Amino acid sequence: MNAAKALLLVAATLGVWAQARLTVDQLLSFVRSSIELKHKDKDVAEYLRAVKLTQSLDEREIVELQAAGAGPKTIEALRELQRASKALPAPERKPPEPEKPSIPPPRLDEQRHIMDKVREYALGYIKQLPDFICTQVTRRYIDPTGLEFWQRADVITARLTYFEQKEDYKVILINGVTTDRPYESIGGATSTGEFGSMMREIFERETEARFRWERWATLRGKRAHVFSYRVSKPKSKWRIDYERRLDITPAYQGLIYVDRDTEMVMRITLEAEDIPADFPIQQVSDVLDYDYTEIAGQQHMLPLKAVVRMRENKFLVKNEVEFRLYRKFAAEATVTFETPEPLPAEKTTEQPPKP
Repeated sequence: MNAAKALLLVAATLGVWAQARLTVDQLLSFVRSSIELKHKDKDVAEYLRAVKLTQSLDEREIVELQAAGAGPKTIEALRELQRASKALPAPERKPPEPEKPSIPPPRLDEQRHIMDKVREYALGYIKQLPDFICTQVTRRYIDPTGLEFWQRADVITARLTYFEQKEDYKVILINGVTTDRPYESIGGATSTGEFGSMMREIFERETEARFRWERWATLRGKRAHVFSYRVSKPKSKWRIDYERRLDITPAYQGLIYVDRDTEMVMRITLEAEDIPADFPIQQVSDVLDYDYTEIAGQQHMLPLKAVVRMRENKFLVKNEVEFRLYRKFAAEATVTFETPEPLPAEKTTEQPPKP
């Protein structure tokens, strides 16, 4: 995307949102994002002066934003909003949940045993997968403002065939319109590695990833160990490509969620570290969820959803990739493809650990 087009998109999007009426939560999210992205104080203040709130703004929230790094002009604009919203209803706040008894972590020897079992599982994962066909739906979003006001760019529906441990993608629909374009030609941000290569590379001995047990979690109703890990740049195989012109292999860190009962991987997160200052992309992250899926009467742990995020200056990109409608591979089968509705949020939302 050239600079002129990007600037036009930013201006258009700001114009839309400047006329919007925001809740206090939306306002707080905007200011925190602006602080994180190092937006100019005067630009943030100018935007805030065009905002109207639907709820009253509390002094405590302004103080917290000031402590987080909001500039003086931003604070002045927030106080103007506070005065203008004084007569509006206060935001509804959920009462804090009572503290639950903490669950003790596994002993160190148990943690090592768990990691040995997970490594064995990860390195053999691809070999135990059945041959199958599924529908892959990629919903791609952009935000030229850097404020996470997402606009959907397109929806790509593809047939994913997994046969003899090899993946094959065929684009079926783009925005609901039938197409026969090759997967490689659709452009924009895409991702691969969901069917085992990402997991395997983290756990290979030569990667020398450093693991540490962090906490308990509940994911899709199941108790899970959460391990953190880090892979150094010299050992990394995670390649980030920019417009097929530039690429880097950064260090990265993340979390591994492991089903306590089966010792199978339920979620992997990755976040790039130490990206060179002259590389166009400043932030890249990936969250990949696996879930139990039945194929031909047997349960398998297979990819459920991946969310990939990237930032180039203020320009944000988000891909939400879902893997749906798994069925046994049959070369002679005739299958009709359609785009399923998005998964409900609770399928990938972490819950507090259950006792």
